Amino acid sequence: MSIQEQILTAIKQFKTIIIHRHKRPDPDAIGSQMGLAQLLKASFPDKTVLCAGKQYDGFDWLGKTDEISDEQYAEALVIVVDTANQPRVDDDRYNKGKMLIKIDHHPNDDAFGDIMWVEPESSSTSELIYDFFAACQAELTLPDEGARLLYAGIVGDTGRFMYPSTSSHTLEVAAKLTAYDFSASDVNKTEDEIDIPLARLSAYVYENLTILDSGAAYLVLSDKVLEPFKLGDDSTSAVVPLPGRIKDVISWAIFVQQKDGGFRIRLRSKGPAINELAKQYGGGGHPLASGAVVDDEKHIKGFVDDLNKVVSNYKK
Repeated sequence: MSIQEQILTAIKQFKTIIIHRHKRPDPDAIGSQMGLAQLLKASFPDKTVLCAGKQYDGFDWLGKTDEISDEQYAEALVIVVDTANQPRVDDDRYNKGKMLIKIDHHPNDDAFGDIMWVEPESSSTSELIYDFFAACQAELTLPDEGARLLYAGIVGDTGRFMYPSTSSHTLEVAAKLTAYDFSASDVNKTEDEIDIPLARLSAYVYENLTILDSGAAYLVLSDKVLEPFKLGDDSTSAVVPLPGRIKDVISWAIFVQQKDGGFRIRLRSKGPAINELAKQYGGGGHPLASGAVVDDEKHIKGFVDDLNKVVSNYKK
């Protein structure tokens, strides 16, 4: 029995299915969560399918999460999508269900769940959800809205199909999804649009980015820096790809101050693997897209020095 068939068998056994994704979500986290929910609702109208997690106004166009009681978890199947490790799951009740399934495309450093389907080579978890549908098409129905959500997730995690994770299979899946009744153009435009405060922050990024001789680059977004832009940490994710558009930049880190005074690090690369460096600083992720943390500003220099070494060794 394939992993997709195992997941379908488990789904059939439960009346209530609750889907979680990671904290501070991106389009793939929400697209795979909401897309899977649409797929299951259309395929099994007699089941209760719920989406857990904090709702963000900027992602209302991808759907809204549900109010879920503790009692609903007791006999439920819980599916966690697009989440590499358990501390990142949005809503701690994910382990309160009767059974737990993990579906993800990040390295499986934290193996959790009764059933795990993890494919790090996949462009996105939204692509995996489509693969689940394709493998079990005889028993599943993907509605137009589900296709729109999965397409949005793939577009988000491939950087509009520019990232190396974009494979021929990714493009094939995207093509099949765009055959459904929704506007791919509208999805692309929505994901590309920014508001005026974010445009001003983008200008700040280009003006203040420090680029080292090696091609490593970094920027510190402290509370003091961010305050005039009237943006929270949730909005800074949109500027993370910007340094990558600069020809001389090979790998870069954006430090975003958190409420506890520490800094969340958004780490990206065009070539050198940076996930092992991220692990040294309490994080992890993909070889070319990872996250990490430092406790305070005085530790930023140490991280930048280590990033500089990684890039310098790569160039050698």
